[in-house]
Amino acid sequence: MPSTNGTNAVQKSSSWGAIPVSDVASRTFNPIRDILTRPVRPLASPKCTKELLSLSIGDPTVFGNFKAHPVVAKAVEEAVASYRFNGYPPSVGHTHVREAIASKYTHPDAPLTTNDVVMTSGCSGAVEMAISVLCGTGKNILLPRPGFCLYNTIAGSHNIEARLYNLVAEKNWEADIEHMESLIDENTGAILINNPSNPCGSNYTKAHLRAILAVCERHKVPLISDEIYADMVFGGQTFTSTAWLTATVPILTLSGLAKQWLVPGWRIGWILIHDRANAFEQVRQGLVALSTLINGPCALVQAAIPKIFAEVPDTYLPELNRQLETNARILETEINSIPGLNVITPQGAMYVMVKIDLDAFADITSDADFCHKLKWEESVEILPGECFSYPGTVRLVITPPHDILRAASARIAAFCQRHRK
Repeated sequence: MPSTNGTNAVQKSSSWGAIPVSDVASRTFNPIRDILTRPVRPLASPKCTKELLSLSIGDPTVFGNFKAHPVVAKAVEEAVASYRFNGYPPSVGHTHVREAIASKYTHPDAPLTTNDVVMTSGCSGAVEMAISVLCGTGKNILLPRPGFCLYNTIAGSHNIEARLYNLVAEKNWEADIEHMESLIDENTGAILINNPSNPCGSNYTKAHLRAILAVCERHKVPLISDEIYADMVFGGQTFTSTAWLTATVPILTLSGLAKQWLVPGWRIGWILIHDRANAFEQVRQGLVALSTLINGPCALVQAAIPKIFAEVPDTYLPELNRQLETNARILETEINSIPGLNVITPQGAMYVMVKIDLDAFADITSDADFCHKLKWEESVEILPGECFSYPGTVRLVITPPHDILRAASARIAAFCQRHRK
């Protein structure tokens, strides 16, 4: 008979067992964050006691040498002082903010209106929303190799198959168009490109972007164009937004404040919907639905955008690019002087990719082994190419001050000399 005196008839354990995580959580893995947060595995060689020099994470604010323009901070101060932006914003973003973004990025060959803009929590949030709205169960997405690892992280978390198309280092990291096209099937939900590129530092020509768009057109596959480093290119380079080159291919263009305005911690991004063929009617509705998951990003920072766009002087970005290029050339010169290492010359963004000739070293077995031993023995932190699905390389960030770039390069040179055959 069941108990009627308030006690359970079934014996319960007096201790808690392990509670399993969801399938989504178990599928989610970000290799960069894993490397940066886990302790360094001890080695037999002596551990370096010098100060850590980090050329690993793409945050230009870490060392204080790259600062946001004063207008950027003032814009947020004014938003706070107005008391007008303390409440919930519309989930897709404040109308006047979306209007300012549409006005800044509209182009005669790719016009935008307020309704073509959806605000997101950083460009990372834009990436997740774009992938989520175009790809579901049973779908696949084409991603660049090497490419920013978050793309794979998001695809894996959502149980979307990631198919990696090759980038060709010898052609300034252009996509292998034939390989890209060979990966497409009836379940391909989108092709994603990142231009200018993290981790490659490349900047595509109009001709190459047209070749990618031609693939999309032939197979009727929409494009996700991550342009968080838009206009951040070096001397002799010109940035072209992919949407300027087509009147038919539907494109979700992704960007945000993080890089160009040097505020990655503010977590404000956006999606621009380019859809003159009206193929994205359901996608627009889907983006609105997805935006309600967080009910819109920070209202205060959103409110600062119109002032930032209107009042940061035109001289700001060229000067920022000049400083970044100077840093890139310092690092390129220093690293290229080390036998066994070869920098692929960057054209923009905030990174250099370095090829490792593993045959030049006596006891370095992989790019991950190189980075692990380098951090232990010289206290220099860089990222292995395996984070970007491109083993045999390492990625270095170019934003530290000149003295740190040179000091890190000297430590890398000493490390390579010690391990050389």
